[in-house]
Amino acid sequence: MLDRVRNAWAGFRDAARTERKAGPDRRTHNLFEAAAAYVSACAEDDQERIDEAAGWVSPEALSFGVNELACRAVIALARERDESPRTVARTLLGLPTA
Repeated sequence: MLDRVRNAWAGFRDAARTERKAGPDRRTHNLFEAAAAYVSACAEDDQERIDEAAGWVSPEALSFGVNELACRAVIALARERDESPRTVARTLLGLPTA
């Protein structure tokens, strides 16, 4: 248990050091900004922006952010269409309704 706390603190400390090294000229991005930029760049087939957004956060964080964005988008679209999220997701993917 103590190792987990020690590792978490070390990760936080390292992240803070990295942020300080970045300086005021270089703004850090959170995982939701990275996910929004990544998905919009993918939709527009802009490889340069895809690569840039993918470098803002770790691959795991980007994956989480893209997943969260997808969930929120499906929920919003389902509310707009007055359909279930399952139906909307299957329609977006071109799958038959179950």
